[in-house]
Amino acid sequence: MSTMGAAANRGRPGPGAVPVSGAVLEMAELSVGYGGSAVCGNVTASLFPGSVLGVVGLNGAGKSTVARTAGGQLLPLSGEIRAFGLPVNEDSLPFRRRTAAVFDEDVFFPALSAREHLLLVARGHGVSAPEDAVNHELDFFALQERADAVPDVLSSGQRRRLLMAAAFIRPSSLLLLDEPEQRLDPVMRDRLGSRIREFAGAGGAVFLVTHDPGLLRRTADHCLLIAEQVQELTPERAASDISGR
Repeated sequence: MSTMGAAANRGRPGPGAVPVSGAVLEMAELSVGYGGSAVCGNVTASLFPGSVLGVVGLNGAGKSTVARTAGGQLLPLSGEIRAFGLPVNEDSLPFRRRTAAVFDEDVFFPALSAREHLLLVARGHGVSAPEDAVNHELDFFALQERADAVPDVLSSGQRRRLLMAAAFIRPSSLLLLDEPEQRLDPVMRDRLGSRIREFAGAGGAVFLVTHDPGLLRRTADHCLLIAEQVQELTPERAASDISGR
């Protein structure tokens, strides 16, 4: 059996999703942008435990800006955004402990290997049996053969998988993923879809920005089309919209 096949059949150690009660993320007439200028229409939506919100739109429509505002990296221009019943605040320790995110940039410690990065995250978040959890993520994301390599010598796809592994290895209730399919091959995209559904099935909530119609169909329960006027769409309609571009 291949390493990836073995990982798929072994089950997942570690904490995974941490369910919470009530809405995980609430946006009401939320306006996002830069320098006081909005980049898209106002966003109103709620995300509950056990669900995946797919977020789609053209390049430059404002999807990532909405995601970064949800992650506390940007302040809203107007409207309201709340996570776990409180205003989103990136500096809040409870918010940071409950929220895991993968955005577009690769951020690593240059002197730490892939394994050391994951051990740092696992131990920092109190994961039981951190070495076992790290080995599982290395297997799942096909990084075991590069576990002792530093980020600078990993390929762009390997660095992307390392970011995904770091997000999934730690306990969280809200997972923010900004185009996680970037630089992943079709097999790994399929495995990522299964992992997202596993996280939601355990009670987690996922905010998923994507351009991949297959990933959207496989994971999303409901969708937002980000544009000058934001619309709610079914996953099938949103996937068809992506495919037709």
